[in-house]
Amino acid sequence: MSRAQTDRSVLAGFILRAMAEQDAPGQQPLGSAQERIVDTAYELFSRRGIRDVGVDELIERAGVAKATFYRHFPSKDDLVIAFLDRREELWTRDWIEKEARKRGATPEESLLAIFDLLDEWFHHPEFEGGSFMRVLFEMGRQHPAGRASVRHLRNMRGMVRRLAEEAGLRDPGAFALSWHILIQGSIVVAAEGDLEAATRAKEIARLLIGRHR
Repeated sequence: MSRAQTDRSVLAGFILRAMAEQDAPGQQPLGSAQERIVDTAYELFSRRGIRDVGVDELIERAGVAKATFYRHFPSKDDLVIAFLDRREELWTRDWIEKEARKRGATPEESLLAIFDLLDEWFHHPEFEGGSFMRVLFEMGRQHPAGRASVRHLRNMRGMVRRLAEEAGLRDPGAFALSWHILIQGSIVVAAEGDLEAATRAKEIARLLIGRHR
C-alpha cells in the first residue's frame, strides 16, 4: 500500500477502500500470490467474519491455485493470523496511531483524537466493526487466532500507554486499560446502531484524563 493510498483513505472506511484500490485501473496489481491471498482474506474476513469464509472461496477470489494457497498458508488458521497482523499494521498503526498523532498538538489531544477517528469510522458506510474483538469472540481465547487477537488488543493498549506516558499522566498502565474499555465499548455500541458512540465516549475520556493528571 502506498503512502498516497493511505492519505486518500483517512476516513474510517479507508482500510477496505485502500485494499480495493490496489486493483483499480491505472494502478499496479500486487505482485505475489501471498499478498493477493492476504488482501482477499482481509476484505472477506473484515466484512463477514472467519467461519463464514471458506478456503475454496478465498482461493477463487485470490486467483491462485490450491497448491499455491497451501504452500503459503498450510491452514486457514495461518491465514487468519496473517489477516490480523495486516489489520494491526493498517488499522492500529497506519491509521489510528499515526493519524491521532498528526491531529493532536499534544499527547493529550492525540489521545482524544482517537475518538474523532472512531467517529468518522462509525459514520462511514463501510464500518464493519472491530476485527480483533470479533475474531476473539468467534474463535475463543484458546484458539490460535483468538490468542493473536488478544496480542493485537494488548498492542493497542500499548499505543495508548505510550501516549499517556508522553502526556505525563499518572499510572499510565491503568489509564490505558480504562481507555481501551472506552475504545472497544464504543465500537460495540456503534455496531449495535448508536453512531454517536465515539462522541459519547470522548466526553468520558476527558474526565478520565483529568483523573490521571
